[in-house]
Amino acid sequence: MNAIETLLARRSVSPRLMKAPGPTPDQLQTLLQAGARAADHGRLRPWRFIVFQGEARARLGEVFAQARRQRDPSATEADLDKERGKPLRAPLVLAVAAAVRQDLEAIRPVDQLLAAGAAAQNILLAAFAMGFGAMWLTGSNCHDHRVKSALGLHQRDEIAGYLYIGSVDGLPAAAPVEDLSVLVSHWGGQRPMSTEPSSTP
Repeated sequence: MNAIETLLARRSVSPRLMKAPGPTPDQLQTLLQAGARAADHGRLRPWRFIVFQGEARARLGEVFAQARRQRDPSATEADLDKERGKPLRAPLVLAVAAAVRQDLEAIRPVDQLLAAGAAAQNILLAAFAMGFGAMWLTGSNCHDHRVKSALGLHQRDEIAGYLYIGSVDGLPAAAPVEDLSVLVSHWGGQRPMSTEPSSTP
């Protein structure tokens, strides 16, 4: 599969459909190298990749459960068990984070997070090209300060998401192709500039 075919065919696969084996050590190294080739601002290399395999997935699930317990005192034991089980759904989980610097006027924190997002997308594409199912998930465990601390991140850092990667028996049907006519415009000249911000495109 060439690069264009991979880009046009890629689709997300639910972790519920994933199973072992996950990527080999060599394949994992290739995935991480693909992530590190992402577009960047100022060559900051803000992305950080945290790998969870084997028993580390269960320990991550316990981190999720304890964070949920503290931010949501009404959470039931079933809710906590659901958190514990999240990382166990795939043989490989990768947290992709941005180590954010806030002292750079020209390279905003959001620019650094976008670079980490580009790294995550590169990994998804590489996993798909290898024949694995992969899905990018976010949610409260990306933003919880307790989770960040447990993963060795600073509170100023941002977790772009968790990538779930594993073997699948078959890929789900591809989503319909987007109607690009509602997504694309061709700009032909500058509109009169306004001094006030506007929500109207």
